[in-house]
Amino acid sequence: MSDTPGGGADAVNPAGNHSDLTAVDPAAKTKAGRNLPAAIGVGVGLVLLVIVTLFTFKWLFAIVAAGAICIGIYELTGAFAYVGIRLARTPLYIGALALTFCAYVWGIEAMMVVFGAMVISIMMWRIRRGTHEFVRDTTASVFVAAYLPFMLGFLMLTLSTSNGPERVVVFVALTIASDIGGYAVGVLFGKHPIAPKVSPKKSWEGFAGSVFFQVVVGSWLFVWLLDAQWWQGAITGAVMTVTATGGDFIESAIKRDLGVKDMSHLLPGHGGLMDRLDSLVPNAFV
Repeated sequence: MSDTPGGGADAVNPAGNHSDLTAVDPAAKTKAGRNLPAAIGVGVGLVLLVIVTLFTFKWLFAIVAAGAICIGIYELTGAFAYVGIRLARTPLYIGALALTFCAYVWGIEAMMVVFGAMVISIMMWRIRRGTHEFVRDTTASVFVAAYLPFMLGFLMLTLSTSNGPERVVVFVALTIASDIGGYAVGVLFGKHPIAPKVSPKKSWEGFAGSVFFQVVVGSWLFVWLLDAQWWQGAITGAVMTVTATGGDFIESAIKRDLGVKDMSHLLPGHGGLMDRLDSLVPNAFV
């Protein structure tokens, strides 16, 4: 039962969930339990996809982001179903796409209207199956709507600005810096866990590494890409360390509560797409 310092929790599934049964070559795994070559290759590919779509047509990145959120909804739907919770999938998928478009084109008021419509649609959709477990299923569905599509809306607001691509690059780079800093320092020096019952391999030493990397990268990128002051980047980097780490813990808590190891095995060396979105989601709001 272990975590990667920059990833989610590896919760034990006492019922034998198939996601825990994937064989991993021990020689390919690092001290932190991650297939590092595969993780690096996948990470580089995702970064290239982000850069190419951002600096060709911005709307291409919006499509990629919406697709990623829909995959995240799919993964959460499977994880919640494992404990008998049935999410209102159709309103979530449609709402995620509509919220992406409306936030990008019309801004925050349209985004709020779509989110309100999602909440109402979720409750109306679920009532078709009767009243048994109605509160449980609708509560979980609204949670997912707020956790993924609503946070995506803030990224679309960022993207729609005149220097949106540059801002998104900074947002992604800072999140990656948090992961790299926490992973490297945590593996080498991590001895004092922050919350061992939630994520036992996330240490205070790794958190300090995340802070250092994010402050340095933020100071540099704010000056280079955003024509802003270095101290603004330093503050943003420090704040994003807290939210990125919090995002890791949130997803770890979700997986432990649901009894799943990984949301899926879509990304070699990472797990599911949600295992990469966990830090990006709260950082999009920041």
